[in-house]
Amino acid sequence: MEYRRELPGERVPLERLNDWEEFHMSLPEEKLKAQGGRCMNCGTPFCHSGILINGMVSGCPNHNLVPEWNDLVYRGLWREALERLLKTNNFPEFTGRVCPAPCEGACAAGLASEPVTTKIIERAIIDKAFEEGWIRPRPPLKRTGKRVAVVGSGSSGLACAAQLNRAGHWVTVFERSDRIGGLLMYGIPNMKLDKRIVLRRVELLAEEGVSFITCTEVGKDYPAEQLLKDFDAVVLCGGASQPRDLQVEGRNLKGIHFAVEYLKSTTKSLLDSNLSDGKYISAYGKDVLIIGGGDTGTDCVATALRQKCKSVNQFEIMPRLPDKRSEENPWPQFPRVFKEDYGQAEAACLFGKDPRHYCIKVKRLVGDGSGRVKEVETVNVEWIKDDCGRPLPRELPGTERVWPAQLVLLAMGFTGPERMFLDQLGVEHDTAPNARAMDNTFSTNIKGVFIAGDMRRGQSLVVWAINEGRGAAAECHRYLMETPAGG
Repeated sequence: MEYRRELPGERVPLERLNDWEEFHMSLPEEKLKAQGGRCMNCGTPFCHSGILINGMVSGCPNHNLVPEWNDLVYRGLWREALERLLKTNNFPEFTGRVCPAPCEGACAAGLASEPVTTKIIERAIIDKAFEEGWIRPRPPLKRTGKRVAVVGSGSSGLACAAQLNRAGHWVTVFERSDRIGGLLMYGIPNMKLDKRIVLRRVELLAEEGVSFITCTEVGKDYPAEQLLKDFDAVVLCGGASQPRDLQVEGRNLKGIHFAVEYLKSTTKSLLDSNLSDGKYISAYGKDVLIIGGGDTGTDCVATALRQKCKSVNQFEIMPRLPDKRSEENPWPQFPRVFKEDYGQAEAACLFGKDPRHYCIKVKRLVGDGSGRVKEVETVNVEWIKDDCGRPLPRELPGTERVWPAQLVLLAMGFTGPERMFLDQLGVEHDTAPNARAMDNTFSTNIKGVFIAGDMRRGQSLVVWAINEGRGAAAECHRYLMETPAGG
């Protein structure tokens, strides 16, 4: 009632397009305290409920103690705020940068005016903690002697490893890439999540006793069944890494790539050589067309701009979201409303318009005669309902169009986990087709094998992955403490 919502600024778009540094900025401490003071300390806070309402998340899946650390920041008790924050979230430095903040969507203050700036306060707490030296390695005082393998080093794998290590087990994390972090490292661009922040956390976990093995693909370089012989338990956190493909004529032309392949090649080259090795998919001087919205599509827009593309367009088959909540999307659900993200803001500054186009369907990819993509043929659609009430896209005659494109990026999400090492272990899958957990738990049909993250629940948010990793770790810990070593 006394303070208005205030967000920190971002670096000027046309300036930040010349580098790969983070675009986030922060508020001065006094302003952060005022923003914490906007929290009403609700008797029944929805911000940390973490429930699903009609399939839409409401509040933080990690059940962060938001009102508590907001009030502590308001009172200047930063160290106490850190303690409350770390009780539920292993990696607030990640969620404070890349989470879409479902906590703010469920904030009761948002009913009357604007929600509390929870996300920036979360980031400020953990950043201050590192700056002040409050974050130090805390290895367990006692070891159980039990050995656990965690397959995958993304958000869920790291959270799971951190919790199991804290419980005193010896944890080994397997990662097939050359760097630890999964999508945190190679799926999210540097300007959104500086890789030094990821590396800082990985080094901290290593100092606390977690072992990391890179460049090792379980199921290929390391037989999956060997895990059951070498470890007392296994937790699978390999993610939903099968990208959704586009089944249209011309798909096999050169110059068409999955978004994650594009983003990974750029980040790896940036980290390896500051892009001097040329080992990345380049948008330089090209008309870039991105098929699919969401965060990944936005990251592709921002990356292509930094690579000095000629133009960039982004297609979404769904309609544009409304500017305000619809009646079908009431509080405290996550608000499905239109927003301009950092990549679109940069494109608008550079080219004078938002790159997104809605209700548009790709019909055909056209080559240049030498096997490379040259154009994309599209048609507009309208959404209707079939006899069962299901929405379907209907093509609109006369809206056909041809777009120049020498680089096409597919950012249409993921369909599920890769099956090779799951099949080697004999882990069952559901119809999604995610790996199947038994009785809505984190246990698989194989004794001593657990599953978490996108591999279990499908493509989701970093905050959900952390929640999953923590849940699987708790269940794995119970199993280990009931099972003799080697059994």
